[in-house]
Amino acid sequence: MSALLAATDLTAARSQMAFTLGTHIILSCLGVGFPLIMLIANWIGWKRDDADAMRLARRWSKVVAVTFAVGVVTGTVLSFEFGILWPGLFERFGEIIGLPFAVEGIFFFVEAIFIAIYLYGWDRLSPRAHFWTGVPIVLSGIGGAAAVVSANAWMNQPAGFDLDAAGNVTNVDPLAAIFNDATSYEVPHMIFAAYMVAGFLVASVYAVGMLRGRRDRYHRLGLAIPFAVAALATPIQLAVGDTAARAIATDQPSKYASMEYVTTTSTHVPEYIFGRYDTTTGDVSGGIRIPDLNSLLAGFSPDTKVIGLDTVPVDERPPSPTLLHWCFDIMVGIGTALFFLAAWFGWSMWRRRRPPEHKLFLWAAAGAGVGAVVALECGWIVTEVGRQPWVVYQVLRTADAVTNASGIGVALAITVVVYALLFTTAILVLRSMARRWREHEDVDVPYGPRDDTPAPTAGAAG
Repeated sequence: MSALLAATDLTAARSQMAFTLGTHIILSCLGVGFPLIMLIANWIGWKRDDADAMRLARRWSKVVAVTFAVGVVTGTVLSFEFGILWPGLFERFGEIIGLPFAVEGIFFFVEAIFIAIYLYGWDRLSPRAHFWTGVPIVLSGIGGAAAVVSANAWMNQPAGFDLDAAGNVTNVDPLAAIFNDATSYEVPHMIFAAYMVAGFLVASVYAVGMLRGRRDRYHRLGLAIPFAVAALATPIQLAVGDTAARAIATDQPSKYASMEYVTTTSTHVPEYIFGRYDTTTGDVSGGIRIPDLNSLLAGFSPDTKVIGLDTVPVDERPPSPTLLHWCFDIMVGIGTALFFLAAWFGWSMWRRRRPPEHKLFLWAAAGAGVGAVVALECGWIVTEVGRQPWVVYQVLRTADAVTNASGIGVALAITVVVYALLFTTAILVLRSMARRWREHEDVDVPYGPRDDTPAPTAGAAG
C-alpha cells in the first residue's frame, strides 16, 4: 500500500511539473523571440520612416508586456515547485543547480525593467534612445533562457563535482557544471526553437487576417517580419537538432535507444517511422522500416554501432519508448515541413520582395504557429521523459528526489484551474486589444508628442 501511495505521489508530482513546464515553455519562447521581432519592426519604422512598421512595433510591445506578465506568474509557480516537489534535488545539488537559476533571476529583472522603460518611452524618448532601450530586452531574454537550459543540460550530463564514498557532493566547480557537455547543443537548440515558435506564432495571426481578405501592406509586413525570423532560424535549428541527436546517442544511449527503437546493440540499425514498440519482446509493429538509416544518421555510416536497450538494466530504461519515438518523429516531421515552408517564403522574398500570398501558403502559415508549438512540446517530452528514471542522469533517481508531503494531487488540480483562468484572461485581453486595433487605427506620429488636450465641447465652441 505504501509503495502504491509513493508511486501515486511521484506520478502526481511529475504530472504537475510537466503541466506547468509545458505551459511556461511557450511563454518563455515568446519572451525570447517576440522582443527581437518587435525590435526589427521598430528599426524598420525608425530608419525607413515606415508608419506601418512603427504601428506594428508599438502594438507588439503591448503584447510582449502581456505575455511577459503571464510568464511571470507561471515562472514563479515553477520556481516554487522545484523546491516543494523535488527537495531531494536541491538538498543534494543545490549549490550546483542554484547558480544558473540565480543568473536567470538577474536576467529576468533586467528584462522586466527594460520592458517598462521601452513601453514608457513611446512618445517620450528620441527614436535612437527608445530603440536602444529595447536591445537589453532581447539580450536578457537570450541570457535567461541560456541559464535555465544550462541547468537542464546539467541534469542530462552532470559535471562539475565529485561524490565521496558516502555519496556527498564535493569539489564543486560551478563553471564546469554550467558549461557541461550538453550545454553546447541544448542552449542553441532551445533559443532557435524560441525564435521559430515566436516567429511562426506571430506570423500565423497575420496569415489568418490575410485569408480573411486583409491584404494591405500592414498585414503583409506583419506576416513578413516574424516569418523571416522563423525562416532564418529553421535551417539552423535542424542542423543543431541533428548534432544534438548524435550527441545523445553517445552521451545518453538509453534515451536514444528508447526513442529510436534500438533493442540490441548492433550495426546496420534500421530507422522506424512511427510504429509501436513492445517492451516485452522488443518487436516493432506497424510503421515504416528503413534499413540502415539509423546507423547512417548516428555516425554517417551503416557500419556505425548503435547502443541498444540490451546494455541498460530494465529498471533504468526510460518509460514508454513508443511515446518517445512518436514525439521525436512528430518533432522532426514538423520541423522538416516548416523548413520547406520557410524555403517557399525565402524564394518569394528573393524573387518578388514580398511574402507569398497564395492561399495554400497562407493556410500553411496560419497553421505553422500551432505546428511549431507542437514540435516544441514533443521535443521537451523526449528530453524529460527520455531521462527517466533519473532526475540527474545516472546520479539521482526521480523517485529519490520527490517530496514526501501529501496532497500533491490536490495541488495539481488547483494549478490546472488557476492556469486555465490565467490563460483565458490573457487570451480575452489580447483579443480585446486586437479588436480595438482593428476598429480604431492609430493616428499618432510614431515619436511625436501625444495630443492629450480634450476636444472643445459644442457650447465652448459656440
